[in-house]
Amino acid sequence: MNMQSLLEIAAKSFMNSNASGSAGSNLDLQQLVPALSSLLGGNSAGEGVDLGALLGRLNSSGLSSVVSSWLGDGANQGISPSQITSMFGQDNVSAFASQLGLNQDEAAGGLADALPQMVDKGSSGGSLLDAVGGVSGALDMASKLFGR
Repeated sequence: MNMQSLLEIAAKSFMNSNASGSAGSNLDLQQLVPALSSLLGGNSAGEGVDLGALLGRLNSSGLSSVVSSWLGDGANQGISPSQITSMFGQDNVSAFASQLGLNQDEAAGGLADALPQMVDKGSSGGSLLDAVGGVSGALDMASKLFGR
């Protein structure tokens, strides 16, 4: 599964999230995919998104058990909107919200539903390897995740 597909999965989860409010459900893929990509360090086409950096950021925020649940094939542990804001920083979440015409709570709530889906789908059946650039990308991601 390529990064564009993963971003679309995240965008659809964001739109379907009760936490993103009615404003979030009124967004479309053409608005959400570039905003998500930008938040995750990529460009508007989804290029440059680094899932390894995202997983490393989650891990360094004390959420390694959450990351493990997303990467495994079992149930995903939840992440709270406040953990999202803490992980990305209030300024980045505010900028993401502003770009989409949402308030910060709606943005963080939608992200709390979208990110687990994106990582889970990306890791299902080994396709995360493709998304992170093969074995070398996975090794880099693992080193970031485990601080080596």
